[in-house]
Amino acid sequence: MIIRRYQPGDRDAVHDICIRTADAGQDASGSYADPDVLPAIFAHPYAELEPELAFVLDDAGQAVGYVLGTADTATLVQRFRTEWLPRFTDRYPAPQGEPGTSDEVMAHLLHNPERMILPEPKDYPAHLHIDLLPAYQRAGHGRKLIDTFTAALRRAGVPGLHLGLVTANESAHAFYHRLGFHTIDVADPGPLTYLGLRF
Repeated sequence: MIIRRYQPGDRDAVHDICIRTADAGQDASGSYADPDVLPAIFAHPYAELEPELAFVLDDAGQAVGYVLGTADTATLVQRFRTEWLPRFTDRYPAPQGEPGTSDEVMAHLLHNPERMILPEPKDYPAHLHIDLLPAYQRAGHGRKLIDTFTAALRRAGVPGLHLGLVTANESAHAFYHRLGFHTIDVADPGPLTYLGLRF
Protein backbone atom coordinates (compact mmCIF):
# COMPACT_ATOMS: atom_id res chain seq x y z
CA MET A 1 0.00 0.00 0.00
CA ILE A 2 1.12 3.54 -0.73
CA ILE A 3 0.00 7.07 0.05
CA ARG A 4 -0.30 9.24 -3.03
CA ARG A 5 -1.98 12.42 -4.16
CA TYR A 6 -5.69 12.34 -4.88
CA GLN A 7 -6.59 11.98 -8.56
CA PRO A 8 -9.96 12.70 -10.23
CA GLY A 9 -10.41 8.95 -10.75
CA ASP A 10 -10.53 8.53 -6.95
CA ARG A 11 -13.74 10.54 -6.64
CA ASP A 12 -16.14 7.58 -6.46
CA ALA A 13 -13.97 5.75 -3.95
CA VAL A 14 -13.66 8.84 -1.74
CA HIS A 15 -17.43 9.31 -1.99
CA ASP A 16 -18.00 5.74 -0.81
CA ILE A 17 -15.41 5.91 1.97
CA CYS A 18 -16.93 9.10 3.35
CA ILE A 19 -20.39 7.54 3.65
CA ARG A 20 -19.13 4.20 4.96
CA THR A 21 -17.16 5.86 7.77
CA ALA A 22 -19.32 8.86 8.70
CA ASP A 23 -20.81 7.25 11.81
CA ALA A 24 -17.74 7.37 14.09
CA GLY A 25 -15.81 5.25 11.60
CA GLN A 26 -18.74 3.03 10.68
CA ASP A 27 -21.33 2.97 7.87
CA ALA A 28 -23.75 5.91 7.93
CA SER A 29 -25.66 5.05 4.75
CA GLY A 30 -28.73 3.84 6.67
CA SER A 31 -28.98 7.02 8.72
CA TYR A 32 -29.89 9.35 5.84
CA ALA A 33 -32.51 9.40 3.11
CA ASP A 34 -29.78 10.77 0.81
CA PRO A 35 -26.34 9.96 2.23
CA ASP A 36 -24.67 11.62 -0.77
CA VAL A 37 -24.96 14.86 1.21
CA LEU A 38 -22.10 13.68 3.44
CA PRO A 39 -19.29 13.73 0.85
CA ALA A 40 -20.78 16.92 -0.59
CA ILE A 41 -19.89 18.56 2.74
CA PHE A 42 -16.93 16.68 4.14
CA ALA A 43 -14.94 15.30 1.19
CA HIS A 44 -15.48 16.56 -2.35
CA PRO A 45 -15.11 20.31 -1.73
CA TYR A 46 -11.65 19.76 -0.29
CA ALA A 47 -10.52 17.45 -3.07
CA GLU A 48 -11.75 19.86 -5.73
CA LEU A 49 -10.89 23.22 -4.17
CA GLU A 50 -7.50 22.25 -2.66
CA PRO A 51 -6.29 19.12 -4.49
CA GLU A 52 -2.72 19.85 -3.44
CA LEU A 53 -3.78 18.86 0.11
CA ALA A 54 -5.71 15.72 -0.83
CA PHE A 55 -4.06 12.32 -0.34
CA VAL A 56 -5.33 8.76 -0.50
CA LEU A 57 -4.22 5.42 0.87
CA ASP A 58 -3.94 3.20 -2.20
CA ASP A 59 -4.27 -0.58 -1.98
CA ALA A 60 -3.46 -2.12 -5.38
CA GLY A 61 -4.81 0.88 -7.27
CA GLN A 62 -7.93 1.42 -5.14
CA ALA A 63 -8.33 4.27 -2.66
CA VAL A 64 -9.26 2.80 0.74
CA GLY A 65 -8.72 5.88 2.87
CA TYR A 66 -7.98 9.57 2.56
CA VAL A 67 -6.92 12.75 4.26
CA LEU A 68 -8.30 16.00 2.85
CA GLY A 69 -8.21 19.52 4.15
CA THR A 70 -7.43 23.16 3.75
CA ALA A 71 -4.42 25.32 4.53
CA ASP A 72 -6.65 28.23 5.52
CA THR A 73 -10.17 27.68 6.86
CA ALA A 74 -11.37 31.25 6.26
CA THR A 75 -10.36 31.14 2.60
CA LEU A 76 -11.98 27.74 2.14
CA VAL A 77 -15.22 29.02 3.64
CA GLN A 78 -15.33 31.89 1.14
CA ARG A 79 -14.74 29.51 -1.77
CA PHE A 80 -17.24 26.99 -0.39
CA ARG A 81 -19.89 29.75 -0.27
CA THR A 82 -19.22 31.17 -3.74
CA GLU A 83 -17.90 28.21 -5.78
CA TRP A 84 -19.18 25.05 -4.14
CA LEU A 85 -22.57 25.66 -2.51
CA PRO A 86 -24.35 26.92 -5.66
CA ARG A 87 -23.99 23.45 -7.20
CA PHE A 88 -26.14 21.90 -4.46
CA THR A 89 -28.83 24.39 -3.50
CA ASP A 90 -31.46 22.70 -5.66
CA ARG A 91 -30.71 19.16 -4.49
CA TYR A 92 -30.26 20.11 -0.83
CA PRO A 93 -32.33 23.21 -0.06
CA ALA A 94 -31.69 24.99 3.22
CA PRO A 95 -34.09 23.74 5.92
CA GLN A 96 -36.73 26.14 7.11
CA GLY A 97 -36.55 26.53 10.87
CA GLU A 98 -34.77 24.10 13.18
CA PRO A 99 -33.51 20.97 11.38
CA GLY A 100 -35.69 18.02 12.33
CA THR A 101 -34.09 15.06 10.54
CA SER A 102 -30.56 13.84 9.96
CA ASP A 103 -30.78 15.00 6.34
CA GLU A 104 -31.93 18.46 7.42
CA VAL A 105 -29.04 18.71 9.88
CA MET A 106 -26.61 17.99 7.04
CA ALA A 107 -28.36 20.46 4.74
CA HIS A 108 -28.01 23.06 7.48
CA LEU A 109 -24.27 22.36 7.71
CA LEU A 110 -23.94 22.56 3.93
CA HIS A 111 -25.63 25.95 3.81
CA ASN A 112 -23.65 27.37 6.73
CA PRO A 113 -19.95 26.93 5.93
CA GLU A 114 -19.19 29.93 8.15
CA ARG A 115 -19.72 27.58 11.13
CA MET A 116 -16.16 26.38 10.40
CA ILE A 117 -14.66 29.75 11.38
CA LEU A 118 -14.04 29.96 15.10
CA PRO A 119 -12.17 32.82 16.78
CA GLU A 120 -10.16 30.64 19.13
CA PRO A 121 -8.02 28.51 16.78
CA LYS A 122 -6.75 31.52 14.78
CA ASP A 123 -3.18 30.26 15.20
CA TYR A 124 -4.28 26.95 13.67
CA PRO A 125 -5.69 28.04 10.28
CA ALA A 126 -5.61 24.63 8.59
CA HIS A 127 -8.07 21.81 9.23
CA LEU A 128 -8.53 18.28 7.94
CA HIS A 129 -10.86 15.33 7.44
CA ILE A 130 -9.48 11.79 7.54
CA ASP A 131 -11.31 8.52 6.94
CA LEU A 132 -10.27 4.91 6.44
CA LEU A 133 -12.42 1.93 5.57
CA PRO A 134 -12.87 -0.27 8.68
CA ALA A 135 -10.56 -3.03 7.43
CA TYR A 136 -7.70 -0.49 7.26
CA GLN A 137 -8.26 1.18 10.61
CA ARG A 138 -5.94 0.68 13.61
CA ALA A 139 -3.04 -0.43 11.41
CA GLY A 140 -0.89 2.72 11.41
CA HIS A 141 -2.30 4.10 8.16
CA GLY A 142 -4.01 7.05 9.85
CA ARG A 143 -0.77 8.26 11.36
CA LYS A 144 0.98 8.03 7.98
CA LEU A 145 -1.82 9.94 6.25
CA ILE A 146 -1.69 12.72 8.82
CA ASP A 147 2.11 12.84 8.62
CA THR A 148 1.79 13.26 4.85
CA PHE A 149 -0.78 16.03 5.27
CA THR A 150 1.18 17.92 7.93
CA ALA A 151 4.37 17.68 5.87
CA ALA A 152 2.54 19.40 3.00
CA LEU A 153 1.33 22.12 5.38
CA ARG A 154 4.84 22.66 6.72
CA ARG A 155 6.22 23.04 3.20
CA ALA A 156 3.53 25.65 2.54
CA GLY A 157 4.50 27.61 5.66
CA VAL A 158 1.22 26.99 7.50
CA PRO A 159 1.68 27.61 11.27
CA GLY A 160 -0.90 25.21 12.68
CA LEU A 161 -3.73 22.75 12.18
CA HIS A 162 -7.00 22.14 14.04
CA LEU A 163 -9.86 19.68 13.90
CA GLY A 164 -13.15 19.04 15.67
CA LEU A 165 -13.99 15.67 17.19
CA VAL A 166 -17.18 14.37 18.72
CA THR A 167 -16.41 14.63 22.41
CA ALA A 168 -17.66 11.11 23.12
CA ASN A 169 -15.23 9.54 20.61
CA GLU A 170 -12.58 8.62 23.17
CA SER A 171 -10.48 6.40 20.89
CA ALA A 172 -10.11 9.21 18.33
CA HIS A 173 -9.05 11.62 21.08
CA ALA A 174 -6.38 9.19 22.24
CA PHE A 175 -5.13 8.79 18.66
CA TYR A 176 -4.70 12.52 18.09
CA HIS A 177 -3.09 13.13 21.46
CA ARG A 178 -0.51 10.45 20.61
CA LEU A 179 0.28 12.51 17.48
CA GLY A 180 0.93 15.63 19.57
CA PHE A 181 -2.43 17.39 19.27
CA HIS A 182 -3.72 19.28 22.31
CA THR A 183 -7.12 20.60 23.32
CA ILE A 184 -8.09 24.12 22.20
CA ASP A 185 -10.57 25.94 24.43
CA VAL A 186 -13.57 27.08 22.38
CA ALA A 187 -16.35 29.19 23.90
CA ASP A 188 -19.24 27.30 22.31
CA PRO A 189 -17.98 23.94 21.02
CA GLY A 190 -21.36 22.18 20.95
CA PRO A 191 -20.92 18.39 20.79
CA LEU A 192 -17.31 18.73 19.62
CA THR A 193 -13.91 19.04 21.21
CA TYR A 194 -11.34 21.01 19.23
CA LEU A 195 -7.74 19.88 19.01
CA GLY A 196 -4.75 21.73 17.59
CA LEU A 197 -1.22 21.08 16.42
CA ARG A 198 1.36 23.84 16.05
CA PHE A 199 4.28 23.49 13.64
